[in-house]
Amino acid sequence: MTVDARQYAPATQRNRDAILEVLHQVLPPTGTVLEVSSGSGEHAVYFAPQLQPRYWLPSDPNPVAQASIASWREHQPSAHLLEPIPLNAEDPSWWVEQTPNGGGLAEPIVAIANINMIHIAPWSACLGLLAGAGRILLPGGVLYMYGPYKQKGEHTSDSNAAFDQGLRSQNPAWGIRNLEDVIEAAQAQQLQFQKTVSMPANNLSVIFQRSEEAC
Repeated sequence: MTVDARQYAPATQRNRDAILEVLHQVLPPTGTVLEVSSGSGEHAVYFAPQLQPRYWLPSDPNPVAQASIASWREHQPSAHLLEPIPLNAEDPSWWVEQTPNGGGLAEPIVAIANINMIHIAPWSACLGLLAGAGRILLPGGVLYMYGPYKQKGEHTSDSNAAFDQGLRSQNPAWGIRNLEDVIEAAQAQQLQFQKTVSMPANNLSVIFQRSEEAC
């Protein structure tokens, strides 16, 4: 009997429908969406069947998370949910760049999704994410990011300020990032800021698009 390795993240149940609504609006109509830092895999298993005909490619550097994603995929199979891959956003070259056709993908990667990562990771992980998106996405490709942000150096709510303090107490390298800093770092990778969408619980969806002038 297969061991049930599924992990559970309560926030997923609360935010998945709001995120899905934005994804329907901003993703290209076909192709593969690479999710960087998929965590438990709950978003992946929920989004994949509802975003068809797109394919959803989950990834995570943590073997425990990879096992959870695989277990969710086994319990709720979808033809458009691909096997999880090992991927660390900070690596200078990602797995999908090192294997032919991105590991045999049926459709090219046209978008990257990153949900609730950059505030529970060092700033170098955010920079790695943006650099990877700049390398992988073709002109017109979309980078979707979700989570809490400061704006103009200020928290947008008291709850976010308290959350940020708690994160930094766990690890000084963590913390809620300033939106303007993320936009500036993205522009250096030929990723043009498109818009933000206000989300529940003082979060934002932040959408970038690979510059059409990018080589």
